Amino acid sequence: MKESIGKVPGLAVIVVGERKDSQTYVRNKIIACEEVGILSVITELPDDCTENEVINALSSYNADPSLHGILHLDVGKFLDVLSLEKDVDGFHPINIGNLAMRGREPLSGVEIMGKKAVVIGRSNIVGLPASLLLQRHHATVSVVHAFTKYPERITGEADIVITAAGVPNLVRGNWIKPGAVVIDVGTNPVEDPSCELGYRLTGDVCYEEAVRVASAITPVPGGVGPMTIAMLLSNTLDAAKRAYNFA
Repeated sequence: MKESIGKVPGLAVIVVGERKDSQTYVRNKIIACEEVGILSVITELPDDCTENEVINALSSYNADPSLHGILHLDVGKFLDVLSLEKDVDGFHPINIGNLAMRGREPLSGVEIMGKKAVVIGRSNIVGLPASLLLQRHHATVSVVHAFTKYPERITGEADIVITAAGVPNLVRGNWIKPGAVVIDVGTNPVEDPSCELGYRLTGDVCYEEAVRVASAITPVPGGVGPMTIAMLLSNTLDAAKRAYNFA
C-alpha cells in the first residue's frame, strides 16, 4: 500500500489505568505494528480520568483520516462514540449482530459440527462472540459463568472448551474430557519476583495438568494473544483499504 499510494494503515490505542495484562497486550501490539509498517499511536489516561477525557480521545481519533482502527480496552461504555468504520475489534452492536447472523469461517481445522462445546465466561469481548460462532457452526453450546452450578461437570462433557474467565488456573486437568480441544483466552498477571517485570502471565487453565489430557491446548502466553494481535492488524489493514479504496 505504501509503495502504491503512499499511505499506510493507522491504529490508535486508548489505555486507561495500569492493568498489567493490558500493558502486555499494548506493548506486543506496538512491536507488531512496527514490524509490519502500521502507524501506531497511543493515548494513556490515568485510572481517575473522566469519561469526557476518554470521549475526547475517541472523538479525536474518529476524525483523524490517518487512523483506520481504534482500540479501547474498556470500550463498552463508549460504543456510541466509537466510529463503526474504525471498530477493528468488532465490539460495536452492528458488528456483533453481523457476526451472529453471518459468522466467520473457522481457521483451526478442528471439527465443530455436532460437537459439545463449553464457553467459560460470558463477556461481550470473548464469551458472547465465541458462543455465537460455535452455534453458527452447529456445535451444541453451553455457557459456564459465575452462577453456574457444578461447572466442572459441564466442562467435563465438552469436546471443545473455550475459557475467558479471568481466574488463574480455574480449569484443572480433571475438568477436561480426554481428547478435548482447549482454547485458553485468559491472561492473568501473577506476581513473580523472578520475572523481569515482577509478574508473569498465566491462563485460566492449569496448563501442566490439562496438557496431559487434552488433544490440543493453547498456551499462555504465546497462544491466543499473538493471534488476537494478528487479527487486529489484519482488520486495521482492511479498514485502511476501504478508506483509501485500495484493492
